[in-house]
Amino acid sequence: MNTATRKDEIVAVASSLFKEKGYNAVSMRDIAQEMGIKAASLYNHISGKQEILSTLILFLAEEFTRGMNAVVTSEGSPLDKIKSVIEMHIDITVNHSEALAALNNDWMHLEDEDLIYFVRMREEYEENFRRIIKEGIEVGDLKPRHPEVILFSILSTLRTLYLWYQKRGKLDVNVLKKDMVAVMLEGIMR
Repeated sequence: MNTATRKDEIVAVASSLFKEKGYNAVSMRDIAQEMGIKAASLYNHISGKQEILSTLILFLAEEFTRGMNAVVTSEGSPLDKIKSVIEMHIDITVNHSEALAALNNDWMHLEDEDLIYFVRMREEYEENFRRIIKEGIEVGDLKPRHPEVILFSILSTLRTLYLWYQKRGKLDVNVLKKDMVAVMLEGIMR
């Protein structure tokens, strides 16, 4: 097995354990035990728990950033863009629900440049979303509500979607997108 494949396996196993127990409660020994190997073998593929966390979180943060950048530069109304952001969150949730637990719950354990990079991506993402919402209010697509309240309401739901989605037995993604977009937007549309 090549190093990249083994590293991916280590990250996937760690992701599951981080979700179950939390980053601080998981040791490299726990990861190795879950994989059925010796802890020392992990270090042939990865430098430690911090690298695993960084790999998980930064991969997802970059995926969200790429998605938001595509939405921002796309044609369409602010309402179309908000719909696209919601659908992007659903797609990422469906494909990476375990890793989202680390992104949401353990990002503060990132260190040094990784933490700075993550926070910068998160702030830029939120600012882009805020601008879309403000534009929607300005052009009359959205009710004149405080942009921060709209942003918080949508993002808090989307950031915890992974918890709800796993408990509900994997709803059809297309139904989830259609209904979630409708429920979220009808509360702010004119």
